Amino acid sequence: MIRVMTAAAGAVLMAGCTTMGSTTADTGSTRGATAVLRMADGTEVGRAVATEASGGIRVSLDASKLPAGPHGAHVHTTGRCDGPDFTTAGGHWNPTNMKHGTENPMGPHAGDFPNVQIAADGRGKLEMMLPSGTMAGLMDDDGAAFVIHAAADDYKTDPSGNSGGRIACGVFERS
Repeated sequence: MIRVMTAAAGAVLMAGCTTMGSTTADTGSTRGATAVLRMADGTEVGRAVATEASGGIRVSLDASKLPAGPHGAHVHTTGRCDGPDFTTAGGHWNPTNMKHGTENPMGPHAGDFPNVQIAADGRGKLEMMLPSGTMAGLMDDDGAAFVIHAAADDYKTDPSGNSGGRIACGVFERS
């Protein structure tokens, strides 16, 4: 009996080590997705990487070649980025049926992000935990996209925080 329990415990520990060895270094996740962001003319302007983490999904954005200033950034409901206006990405990812924005008493959407601040050199980074999200929800039948908007998000106006047109978009693909 003791040998069986020891063998079982060893198998569990080895399985844990195998899983840990195949994880993403910065999140501990074994599942993730990457969205390559492009402008309407096809210029690549960054990547958004989503990884499953304890308590939700962590999304990291690394952007370049964008106009300086604050820009709204959101996960959108549909994995399509047809130019020139990227409306095929649908609305903000909102599986919990909330209103837009962290300053909205009935918000936020699951895909609402803080503004990404783009420096004078066109670069910006942002990382956010989406606590109400799951990879299964993000990568559902119609997928999801990451969108950067032309203007700053006001964090309260439904449905998109008055963040203006969509200037960059990328479809999440399993990584």
